[in-house]
Amino acid sequence: MSNIDITDVVAHIKQEFIIPVEPRADKQEAALTTSERDSSTDEPLKKKQKLTGTNKKRPKLIKAPKSSKLCRAVWCLRAGEEVSGKCTFPKCDFMHDVAAFLSSKPQDIGSVCHNFQKYGMCHYGFTCRYGGNHIEGLGNKVNEELWAKYENNPTVSNILKKEIQYELRKRQYDFNRAKQAYCKAQSEVAKNSTMEINTNREKNQKRTSAIEKGEGKIDDHGGSDEQNSFNGSHDHTENSETDSLAPETEHRNCLGNAEDKAESMNAEETITEAADVKPVADVSQKQETQIKDNNLGPAPEEDLIKLNSREKKKIEWRDKTYLAPLTTLGNLPFRRICKQYGVDITCGEMALASCLLQGPPSEWALVKRHESEDCFGIQVCGSNAESMVKCAQVLEENTDADFIDINMGCPIDLIYKQGGGSALMRRHSCLEHMVRGMTKILTKPLTLKMRTAIYHDTQVAHKIITKAKLWDISMITLHGRSKEQRYLKIADWDYINECAMVADPMPLFGNGDVLSFEDYSYHRQHSKVAGIMIGRGALIKPWIFKEIKEQRHWDISSSERFDMLKNYVNYGLEHWGSDTEGIEKTRRFLLEWLSFLHRYIPVGLLEQTQKINQRPLAYYGRNDLETMMASRSVSDWIKISERLLGPTPSDFVFLPKHKANSY
Repeated sequence: MSNIDITDVVAHIKQEFIIPVEPRADKQEAALTTSERDSSTDEPLKKKQKLTGTNKKRPKLIKAPKSSKLCRAVWCLRAGEEVSGKCTFPKCDFMHDVAAFLSSKPQDIGSVCHNFQKYGMCHYGFTCRYGGNHIEGLGNKVNEELWAKYENNPTVSNILKKEIQYELRKRQYDFNRAKQAYCKAQSEVAKNSTMEINTNREKNQKRTSAIEKGEGKIDDHGGSDEQNSFNGSHDHTENSETDSLAPETEHRNCLGNAEDKAESMNAEETITEAADVKPVADVSQKQETQIKDNNLGPAPEEDLIKLNSREKKKIEWRDKTYLAPLTTLGNLPFRRICKQYGVDITCGEMALASCLLQGPPSEWALVKRHESEDCFGIQVCGSNAESMVKCAQVLEENTDADFIDINMGCPIDLIYKQGGGSALMRRHSCLEHMVRGMTKILTKPLTLKMRTAIYHDTQVAHKIITKAKLWDISMITLHGRSKEQRYLKIADWDYINECAMVADPMPLFGNGDVLSFEDYSYHRQHSKVAGIMIGRGALIKPWIFKEIKEQRHWDISSSERFDMLKNYVNYGLEHWGSDTEGIEKTRRFLLEWLSFLHRYIPVGLLEQTQKINQRPLAYYGRNDLETMMASRSVSDWIKISERLLGPTPSDFVFLPKHKANSY
């Protein structure tokens, strides 16, 4: 099943809904160029087989000059308040003349401001494109009774404080805890390496003596050939990997901060490496002794009550539905939609550790959490172990999350070439330093999300899982494809099941090609996974979580789907803003989602249950709105956005970010 090319599968739609294709002469068809075909259907441009992932020539957003924008200090002036004294910057480039700004402001999109109606106050004041609902003269109305409920109880958490942002930017943040944790992690890895070398020597001696006595072969684990059933089943996939997970050459350059530290992969050099690390352990012990001698006065709370792995916060993972951390599309408004449909666990978009440590608001927006997310995690990606430990400390001290997830599956070349994402699957030593250091900092569970391997013919996930069981990992998620495959083949659930048995009793979640409650139930019954993570299936039909809970197909109507989009837009106006920039951000994220959402085929039009790898023929819906929602044309997606967010700017161009060969 894993070798089936997904582009050869067609969805089974009832004949009466299929749009008949007019016969065309072969010569006419051959005369049409690729660009002419694409322009005739107005579909996104098709790409060559080699170019996978994102579209390379997407139009860039051009920001308006500061002189045409209103200063944030005067956005929310109330009636009777004066502008003078509000802005404290002597050389501010923004406008301060409210009357002049209102006279040049574009026409309002609507008459009802969602933020004002829900919270009693709109934070975007004069810049709001629904401002007629709360602007009176040169002031903004405030519903004091409603605003009092939210003023001191915000619905969104994990907003970086200004003083912490300043410390991160100036590199004044106190990372002593992270440095001590990293030193301890180095000592543990060195100690374990020495023990592993001694164990391997003993095994070699036993094997040699057994052969000399004629007792037969002894396997690498000290047992007979018959006892090693799992490794025997994977002989064809382990030719290029060692059983002991010896470290290979690594480039521990942080994403944005290069630090070249090479480690050898040869077994002979491992002994030398372990001997070289011994002084590091001695130095760390001396540092701890000096710290204990220099500390005078009452002991801090963390010294009196030390958390170990058994005392950390526990999460019951089993039998939970899990929304995958989706880059770009797994934003806070989309997660709120999925929570309404019953998902149990949510996780923020992938955030780069090096960027979080610099404090930019754009990166910290990825870790924001809504109050409806009762079990929420933050996913971090990095290539440098020390930077990841520092990032763990910052997140531990400044965010509210139930768990932290390490990204080991990102296939993007930019991340992979710098040693992060799926590259960690070949950088075992760096990964071990990273995990051991982070677990010493965190009081919450640490999880891993990985793929089966880097190359499709060499599966290595089961060996990493074997090691991870010794690293105090709470849970592992396994995507059933390699980095090389991206989404071009069916997910290998047989291998996911084998890895789940290796991971036991540690819970392992499977991920890949789940689009219905039938897919979910089948994999839960025929594998040992503790649960299932859903990614693209949730983008195509977010109500899949409701179907799983109720164990039924939901023939959702086009009007119900349009109401869902209305909710998404309102959540976007809360998250990105109701000013011009916020509306255009909401529009672009909506269009990105529609590039997946149009793949859903209504249940009433199908002869068989839709599979995630099936491409439908062009078909009519049961009404005009359903037909428009099924369109592959970008212009139809834009029309849907205009129904919700008003007309697009005259120079508006959209090209979907995620344009993969797989459906």
